[in-house]
Amino acid sequence: MIKDEKLKLPSVLEEMDVSRSAFYRMRARGKAPRCIKLPNGQIRVRRRDLDAWFEACEEQAA
Repeated sequence: MIKDEKLKLPSVLEEMDVSRSAFYRMRARGKAPRCIKLPNGQIRVRRRDLDAWFEACEEQAA
């Protein structure tokens, strides 16, 4: 794995299986993975932040 890999938004959207608009709605509500906004306006997500977000979404077994 690449050290501190930063994913482009299309890759993140594909992995999360959500549309771009759904992602931005989640982001506005503070429910999306942690993001890095580059000076040119593009978004990146660190692999570790996306993995942590998925883990936080896991439901506890009853």
